Amino acid sequence: MSDLIAASLSSRFGWIDWLVVVGYLAFTTVLGAKLAGRQTSLRDFFLGGRKLPWYAVAGSIIATEISALTFVSVPFVVFNMGVEGNLKYLQLGVIGSLLARIIVGYVLVPAYYQREIYSPYDYMGNRLGGHVRAMTTVLFSLGGILGQSARVYLTAEVVNVVLRDQLAWLSGNIGLNELAWALIMIGVVSVGWTLIGGITTVIWTDVILFLVFLLGAIVALGTVAYHLNGGWAEMFRVGWEAKACGPWGKFTFFDFSVSPLRQYTMWTAAIASTWGGLGAYGTDQLLAQRMFCCRNPRDARWAIISSAAGQIVTLSVMLVGIGLYVYYRQTPAPDAPAEFIAASAHPDFPNLRGEALEMYTKTPDRIFPIFILERIPTGLKGLIIAAIFAAAISSLMGILTALSQVVMSAFYNPLRERYLRSRGITVTVSGNIEELAEKTEASDEDRRSVLVGRLLVLFWGVVLCLMAYLAADVREHYKSILDLGLAMVGYTGGALLAGFALSFLPLGIDGRGFMFSGPLSAVCVFAMVWHHPWTHGVCWAFAVILLLVWTWQRMTEAQTAAAVTDWSEQRRRLIALVIRDLPQTLILMAGLALLLWLNYFGYWKGAPDADGVPKVLTVAWPWYAPVGSSIAFVWGYLLARRRAA
Repeated sequence: MSDLIAASLSSRFGWIDWLVVVGYLAFTTVLGAKLAGRQTSLRDFFLGGRKLPWYAVAGSIIATEISALTFVSVPFVVFNMGVEGNLKYLQLGVIGSLLARIIVGYVLVPAYYQREIYSPYDYMGNRLGGHVRAMTTVLFSLGGILGQSARVYLTAEVVNVVLRDQLAWLSGNIGLNELAWALIMIGVVSVGWTLIGGITTVIWTDVILFLVFLLGAIVALGTVAYHLNGGWAEMFRVGWEAKACGPWGKFTFFDFSVSPLRQYTMWTAAIASTWGGLGAYGTDQLLAQRMFCCRNPRDARWAIISSAAGQIVTLSVMLVGIGLYVYYRQTPAPDAPAEFIAASAHPDFPNLRGEALEMYTKTPDRIFPIFILERIPTGLKGLIIAAIFAAAISSLMGILTALSQVVMSAFYNPLRERYLRSRGITVTVSGNIEELAEKTEASDEDRRSVLVGRLLVLFWGVVLCLMAYLAADVREHYKSILDLGLAMVGYTGGALLAGFALSFLPLGIDGRGFMFSGPLSAVCVFAMVWHHPWTHGVCWAFAVILLLVWTWQRMTEAQTAAAVTDWSEQRRRLIALVIRDLPQTLILMAGLALLLWLNYFGYWKGAPDADGVPKVLTVAWPWYAPVGSSIAFVWGYLLARRRAA
């Protein structure tokens, strides 16, 4: 304990650690560029030429799924006091996500490989119409920005721990606060890496990242046990005796509660997590994009199912959380410096004092990075911090390529094709990429498309960093940044899953219903979660706008029907439209009524706070996707029209 001095935590990150960080990032950059090769077409940039091995894709899926969010925030979840400070979170991965991966591998993957496509939204658009591709692209973009912004925000908090003094100097002398500077650093590196080689760079750097994650978790776990008075035996003894965390203390795994307010239960894992996992692995482009890079459906199936091995890393960092709980509950060693012993301590964690306590109080999710700077040996400390940085960069790279690809597929490619045809240039469509008849023109078009893709990467990088800055305010609504990051995707994830179901099942309908049910689903989830007075205005405004759009479309069809000259035929068509559309209009109004009911009454009242105001309790975040997909599917089917065979 003699090395616990009053020096700043950031000063303990020495030049050797910085050398490791810079060396790791430089090595990953060079290797990624070398493996990426030359990107001459969108097929290379966004699909890796469909030649990547399944084990590399599996490693990329693991690294993307774990990310800095799991590596940093999961130890904090287990470190906590209370009924959720245990291993219950692992139920979602061991049960829910495993079942979801198997279903995706055997049902969704064969459907996607029927033809060359670049995203699940291409598949939905091909089956339900081009407008559905645009709608699912918008929904994915919204959910991706919300979800990944939480991951980037968490990494910015880690940067704040490591570079506290340097960021404070930048803030004081140049302007902007510490969080903004941290986000700028992460954003610049992420955009730069993505521009090097597209998805191929992302996947191979993810493979390296997965290996470093595994090494970092093992090193951290060993270091925690080494610094405990009593070692491993003490860690298991104290963890087991923490009965406030469950019947088996910190090692409690199962929770059979049926309350929809609790996020880590057996029923949540078996139902909600499996349901939501189908959307996460099968219809969310961030993870699904990697499956499209495999050589064939068999490799893609192997990649998605074998990626379940990532739960080993999750279990390791959960054990780190138990170790941190035991370590900080110890009393300071007798040989600790007097200034450390004299510093104020946390009431439950006597070993959490001084600057560490100050930083923990401000943002509790920082507890693992704080321990890394306090106790991990020099060099290994730099490697773990480098892995955290690289995890955030990798997550940002993945979402940047995914956002850029789906926007190009849904908007740029159709507009570009229309423009080329207007000039009389022969264009054939393969998937969603235009192939011109003349080789020279085709080569120029490929270069243009890659340039547009790179510009979109730059644009989305700026947007994501801005959203990550705003995530600090939303974070207060959730118990941890882990819950925040996982919950954000659920706002739109259910609608995307419903879009796949409507297109995959032999329902014989068009995509008109989904154009209304998709947005309705996302706003219903919002209405179910947020119940502040200002949200009532948002829900009412959305209801009015959606009803006006529906009415405008019906009036347009009526005008078309009335354009005939024969009065009797005109009257017959108008009456037929009214009879046909009235039931669906009533169905839409029922959906809007459900939206308003969820916003006004869709919550429970908890214990009152100090001012006597009852706390608002809402459905736990794993249920966002099942609720959203149910609404999107039911109304998407009822508002659709039958399609001719």
